Amino acid sequence: MSGAKRLALLRHGVTEWNRQGRIQGRTDIPLDEEGRRRLDGLSLPEEWRAAALHASPLSRAVETAERLGGGRTVRRDPRLAEMGWGDWEGRRGVDLRADPQSGYRDLEEWGWNFRPPGGESPAEVRERLSGWLADLARMAEPAHLAVTHVGVIRVLLAMAWGWPFRGAPPFRVKRDRLYALALDPDGTLRPVSPPEGDRLPCA
Repeated sequence: MSGAKRLALLRHGVTEWNRQGRIQGRTDIPLDEEGRRRLDGLSLPEEWRAAALHASPLSRAVETAERLGGGRTVRRDPRLAEMGWGDWEGRRGVDLRADPQSGYRDLEEWGWNFRPPGGESPAEVRERLSGWLADLARMAEPAHLAVTHVGVIRVLLAMAWGWPFRGAPPFRVKRDRLYALALDPDGTLRPVSPPEGDRLPCA
């Protein structure tokens, strides 16, 4: 379809909680020093260096965007914040999985309506992202890059690939990879990059 916007998704850099296997959700955990050094050794591909730059307002995403953005303005949008994990934020997935009373499920068994206690479901994240995508489709710029979180990227890729949060996903959200999508004027998302994304080049 003509008139499609180009959209790339990038997961934020590494935090201490990432290394500890803790669920971050909306908790504002900053990048750690090793995460910063790793980002400083990377760059954006040439075709994305002029894209409008968006980020979740959480500091780990904003700093990632600033370090890779070459001085461009970072547009912070609360709709790009991570999925809320409620009572499970700060806890380790391995511990929740080992507790039969926790209600924890592996990703392949979620469905769109799985919700951590006090948190958000993927369907609720999809609802707020649909509004962001509608706004994006009306912007003048033809290309956009969003630095966000694994949960947000997973929902957007699920929309693009038609995955219902049941069974193994047809894509893998890896760090230091760009996931390119096409956003058609009717709001349809289509995958452009391969399932494992495109690796960021070295600086």
